[in-house]
Amino acid sequence: QVQLVESGGGLVQPGGSLRLSCTASENIFRLNPMGWYRQAPGNQRELVATITRGGIINYADSAKGRFTISRDSAKNTVHLQMNSLKPEDTAVYYCHAIAAINGINYWGQGTQVTVSS
Repeated sequence: QVQLVESGGGLVQPGGSLRLSCTASENIFRLNPMGWYRQAPGNQRELVATITRGGIINYADSAKGRFTISRDSAKNTVHLQMNSLKPEDTAVYYCHAIAAINGINYWGQGTQVTVSS
């Protein structure tokens, strides 16, 4: 059982920045890929960004140029740096990972990001 613990959400004004962190309970190179999804009220959960253990990164079009996903393997942590935030970025952000050995999907508990003036 893999546990994913998120942190870093909060309230920020439009144009501001936040950094989300997701710490896994095991070596992140056993998880492939890891990434972030988000879900706004009334909407389906959608991809934000993912990173494979080989370092291949994928962004949703809405995240390109504003968000950056990175990892700190020594701390088993993946970060999502979010800049130039917009009200439409308001959502619960979930960390996600797939266990490379058996394909089981894991989700964090979610962290709220609210972009509002």
